[in-house]
Amino acid sequence: MKPGAAERARARQRRFEELVTRCEQLRPGGLGFDELRELARLYRAHVVTLSRARERGHDPEAVRTLNALCVRAYTHLVPTSPSGADEAQRSGRLLRALAATWRPQLLAWSTLALGILLGAALVDGDPRAVHSLIPAGLGYSAEGLERLVASPEARAEFFERRETPAATNILFGSMLFANNTRVGLLAFATGLLAGVPTVLLQVYNGLVLGGFLWIFFQDPWPVAFLAWIMPHGVPEFTAICLCAAAGLVLGGAVLLPGRRTRSQALRAAIDPALLLVGASIPFFVLAALIESFVRESALGSGPRLAVAALMVALVLGMLVAAQRANRRLRVETSWLQELAGPLPPVTGASGGQRPGASRISR
Repeated sequence: MKPGAAERARARQRRFEELVTRCEQLRPGGLGFDELRELARLYRAHVVTLSRARERGHDPEAVRTLNALCVRAYTHLVPTSPSGADEAQRSGRLLRALAATWRPQLLAWSTLALGILLGAALVDGDPRAVHSLIPAGLGYSAEGLERLVASPEARAEFFERRETPAATNILFGSMLFANNTRVGLLAFATGLLAGVPTVLLQVYNGLVLGGFLWIFFQDPWPVAFLAWIMPHGVPEFTAICLCAAAGLVLGGAVLLPGRRTRSQALRAAIDPALLLVGASIPFFVLAALIESFVRESALGSGPRLAVAALMVALVLGMLVAAQRANRRLRVETSWLQELAGPLPPVTGASGGQRPGASRISR
C-alpha cells in the first residue's frame, strides 16, 4: 500500500473509532444524522478491509484491533434480537418510565402532602374532627382516639414494645399487603376518569395521615412515633404514590391528549403507567413485612429508625438511578440499514461468526 493511501486508511480508522466511542457514550447531543450515516459507511468499509486482512494474513494484532472495533460498531448499527439482555432492557424501561413521569409523581406526592396539611389543620382547629378523619375500620375506637388526643400517658402506652407470634405476624402482613394493594390499584384504575378520583383519594389518604400525625406531634419530641410510622410508612406511601402517579398518567392522556386522539394517547400512556404499578409491588411487599415484623416487635427506636433510613435510601437510590438512566439516550439506528444498504455481519473476537450472520466474501 502506498504511503499516502496508508495514511488515509489510518485516518479513516481513527475517525471510525471516534464515532463508535461517541455512540457508546449515548449522551444527549451525541451523533447527528450525518455522523450516523458516516458511521454506517465506515463500518461497511472496515468490514471489507477486515475480511481481506484475514485472507491475506496481515498483522494478527492489527486484525484483532480492527475486528474488535467492527464488533463494537455492529452492536449499535444492527438491531439486536431478544436474548438474555432482555432483563436489563426491561429494567432500563422501568427506570426511564420513572424518570419520564416525574410530574405525575410530584403531583401525587403534592396532593398527599396537601391532604396531610389539611387534616392536621382541621384537627388543630377542632380536636373532635379526628373522629371524622380516622375511620373506625383502621382499628381505633372513639374512646381510644379521645385518650390519645388528651393524654400523653396514653400516647406513651401506645408505643409499648410487645413481641407477637410469627403466625400472627404473617397473617397480619398478608392482610396489610392486600389492603394497601387495593388502595393503590384503586388510585391507578380511577385515573381513567381524568385523574380526578385519584387526586381525591390522595387528598383523603393525606387527611387521615394528617389527623394521625397531629395527635402525636403534640409531644415536644415524638421520636417514638417517628420510629413507629417511618419504617413501614416510607415504602407504603411510596408505593401508593407510584400507583397514584400511574393513574394520573392515564388521566393526563384522557384530559390532555395533545395532537393525538384520546385512544392514541391512552395507548401511549398504558406502558409507563403499568411500569409504575409494577414498581410499586415490591414496596407494598416491603411495607407489609416491616409493618408486621418490625413495627409489631420489641425493637427499640434506634433499630427502627435505621430501617426507616434504609428505606429512604432505597427510594432515593431508585430515583437517582432513574435520572441517570434517563440521561443515556437510546439511539434508534435501524433506519440506517435502508440508508446505507444491508450491513454485513462481523465475526466475534474468537473468530466464529455472530449468530445469524453469513460469511463475508470479497
